Amino acid sequence: MSHSPTHDSQHASGQKNILEQNEVYVFPASYAQRRMWFLDQFEPGSPYYNIPMALRLKGPLDLSILKQTIDAIVQRHEALRTTFTEIDGDPCQVITPVLELSISEIDLKNLPPKQSEKEIYRLAREEARKPFDLASGPLIRISVLLVAPDDHVILLTMHHIISDGWSMGLLVGEITTIYSAFQEGKACPLPELPFQYADFSEWQKEFFQGEIFEKQLSYWKNQLDGNPPLLELPTDRPRPAIWTNEGATISRIIPKDLLLKLNELSRREGATIFMTLLAAFDVLLYRYSGQEDISVGSPIANRNRSEIENIIGLFINTLVLRTSLTGNPSFREVLRGVKETTLGAYENQDLPFELLVEALQPDRNMSYPPLFQVMLILQNAPMSGRPINNLSMSAIDVDMGTATFDLTILISEGPDGLLVSAEYNTDLFDKSTMQRMLSHFENLLQSIVSNPDRPIGLLQMLQAYEKRRILVEWNNHKLEIPKDACIHHLFEKQVEQTPEAYAVVCEKQRFTYNVLNQTANQIARVIRKMGGGPEVPVAICMEKSVHLMAAVLGVLKAGGTYLPLDPSYPEERLQYMLEDAGVSLLITQKSLKSILPPYNGQLILLDQDWDIFEKESTKNPGYAIHQNNLAYVIYTSGSTGKSKGTMISHLSLVNAYFAWEEAYELRTRSRSHLQMASFSFDVFSGDWTRALCSGGKLVLAPRDMLLQGDELYALMKVEDVNIAEFVPAVLRNLIQHLEKTGEKLEFFRTLIAGSDIWYVSEYKKFKRYCGPDTRLINSFGLTEATIDSSYFEAQEPDLQDDRLVPIGRPFANMPLYILDKNLQPVPVGVRGELFVSGKGVARGYLNRPDLTADRFIPDPFSREEGQRMYRTGDMARYLANGNIEFLGRSDQQIKLRGFRIELGEIETALNQHDAIKDVAVVAREDIPGDKRLAAYLVAADGKVPRQSELREFLLKDLPDYMVPSTFVFLEKLPLTPNGKVDRRALPAPDQ
Repeated sequence: MSHSPTHDSQHASGQKNILEQNEVYVFPASYAQRRMWFLDQFEPGSPYYNIPMALRLKGPLDLSILKQTIDAIVQRHEALRTTFTEIDGDPCQVITPVLELSISEIDLKNLPPKQSEKEIYRLAREEARKPFDLASGPLIRISVLLVAPDDHVILLTMHHIISDGWSMGLLVGEITTIYSAFQEGKACPLPELPFQYADFSEWQKEFFQGEIFEKQLSYWKNQLDGNPPLLELPTDRPRPAIWTNEGATISRIIPKDLLLKLNELSRREGATIFMTLLAAFDVLLYRYSGQEDISVGSPIANRNRSEIENIIGLFINTLVLRTSLTGNPSFREVLRGVKETTLGAYENQDLPFELLVEALQPDRNMSYPPLFQVMLILQNAPMSGRPINNLSMSAIDVDMGTATFDLTILISEGPDGLLVSAEYNTDLFDKSTMQRMLSHFENLLQSIVSNPDRPIGLLQMLQAYEKRRILVEWNNHKLEIPKDACIHHLFEKQVEQTPEAYAVVCEKQRFTYNVLNQTANQIARVIRKMGGGPEVPVAICMEKSVHLMAAVLGVLKAGGTYLPLDPSYPEERLQYMLEDAGVSLLITQKSLKSILPPYNGQLILLDQDWDIFEKESTKNPGYAIHQNNLAYVIYTSGSTGKSKGTMISHLSLVNAYFAWEEAYELRTRSRSHLQMASFSFDVFSGDWTRALCSGGKLVLAPRDMLLQGDELYALMKVEDVNIAEFVPAVLRNLIQHLEKTGEKLEFFRTLIAGSDIWYVSEYKKFKRYCGPDTRLINSFGLTEATIDSSYFEAQEPDLQDDRLVPIGRPFANMPLYILDKNLQPVPVGVRGELFVSGKGVARGYLNRPDLTADRFIPDPFSREEGQRMYRTGDMARYLANGNIEFLGRSDQQIKLRGFRIELGEIETALNQHDAIKDVAVVAREDIPGDKRLAAYLVAADGKVPRQSELREFLLKDLPDYMVPSTFVFLEKLPLTPNGKVDRRALPAPDQ
């Protein structure tokens, strides 16, 4: 055998490298030992790299013979007599010729049986976590628990720097063999070892010189080209800034009949059972993370030479097995790829992992281990040796409470099938999460053997009861709504009940229900005469006033579709909306005529032309209108650089009202509704619908009052407001005012915060300013799904303060699904895209059939014919209690102060500037709760325009809320390896 280690009793082959010091030998540490030594230097005395084992022996045990046995084994293996020192900055092995190991005895015989068993596990865990001193040693410990005269537990612990899993098996085998011989009065039957671990460490350094090193390193550099991406498994808690080793272990048995099928599949594919299990594990990680480039670490015994098979020491090496799952291949295709990868890795297994990390120089992140974050181990280390006379031996699982990686799956074959254990980091994962994951692993294996040619994205992973719970039970909220009612019919019904009650208030203006209704009726008749009617868009561009609300209702009563235009929008944006919607009738007021774009259609100046309306009847016109007719079109920001109009029907708006009425108890808890949202924002439609269809008073707050906490609070007190929907930014500002004054919001019955993210810590803080009967609600919704889709409410959320407040559960008749990229339901805790179905789903985007077809797709889970669901682009996950947690966007869309913004639209606008060569816009939250837009720019020809110039340029086409607050010029934008802008690498604006 070429490149073999050589050895004689005096380590003759290594004479030049040996320094004899007081009868000890000093050798350079192996590559693996160097890594362990450096880890110990970083965190001295850490127990995370202890290797524990607990053996239970039933029968008569002679402790003196056991002591002789251990002494013989320690003398036989130099690794067990090794400590470590530092010479010239490098770790070295220090081997002492003789070491007599003490064995501690702990007497448990006087304890009751139940207490004794608890004490065994406590002591085993305590022993496993005791630190070693690498310099003083010894690095092996043995304790014996005296449970009963014929019942003993041996606790064996070694530091990983002198041992590995294979070594533990060798140790147990030698104990049984030598003990049996000594018990019979015989000498040690094992032959003297021709090689020791120190010889291997010297040979290893010689072996990895020149051609062999370059060949294997070249293979791994090619295999791990670009460095594998971090595996982002869904965690139960945010990842700590510095990775920890706190862990736990759980197990599950995969039945023997499934194992037989897996073995059969492996034989048919010419693969080993390890390859099949690795391919299945890759699929599990793909389904959990959504990533298609998966890297899994796997240990290899690294004992491919007969000379070292029986030596105790740290021989184990780690292989990085990288798998591509791009294109949703079949499992059979994945297995073939894994087979090829694994065989290639085996051919190049000698390169120490430590040298690989050193050569690749991956970006170091203290939150993650390098190159891979999960490991798969198929345990097949030998437990050799004959049974001890009159003694039965069994292993006891020792949970050290540590984890070497985010997740390690350990698999071993037993009489009942496969024992699958998950060692997981408890700073990241809960036990219940790991239990689900092991269940999903078994389900995947069952699906794989049933149909290995099925695409991996369609393999069954969920249990039947899980699928039913998340698709049916958590969406089982049905509510009957009137079949023929349109939204203005609900308002008219309320007029009959409370005609003299105030309906809408704006500063000093007040309309009762009766006056508001009569005014809207007159407007409706004029609109109808001017060509308005079902499916006809009527634009309204007005400042907030009681007449604005009359105009909205007038358009609806005429059967038309109202299109809200915010007067503060740039002229170009208003013109685009008018032209895109094909508006032939525009309602505005005299004072705004000058700011409107050129318009050739019919124009109504509501304040100037009132004599036209006064001639009309004040009775309800009663025009024929269907629930499926459009109620309004609202334009939202567009990723292509142009906003798009979302079409909402009367059916959707009526359903939304009844869902709110039920969830918020509108008729029993709400009297006076504060309205703060912009007229062009869909929340405005929600505000007036909730108020005017339930008999409440709608209080229109002036735009400039929203961030004036004192004025806003005074308005709410004067108008006796007891229900409002805030954007979190406005609510935060209001709370700051209350902190100064000591005032409270006890007069609120229902306080809603929505249209943007906020944190659990804020929920708790806001709750302290509410009264005991105040309902504090987080609402979530989208323009494409009629304003609100879900809501969350809790007295004290059982969540960490730094997590986002959950978006809760769906409103009535609005099922929510969280699906992966293959439209398969994801398990609890797993990240997926949020889809909204039911009666709230919009008709689509006005004049955008391609975009409508892409975003509004058939609902495969609905029993209603023709039902569609909306692909939100929002990422979310289910919590264990059925609530949904928002996790951000899958694209560049954000929410800012309640407004939905496509960052691409801002970038498109900036790219039109002659002085801009390249641009990236991001939403930064450098101060928690204070999200702002920042534009990163590369100037063309070195000409840097002033920030004021850029703002003025953008305001020609974009509303003010879409203009970045900061412009940062860079020489070039940072890029990812695939050429995209690396937004995470963009510096803070003040850097």
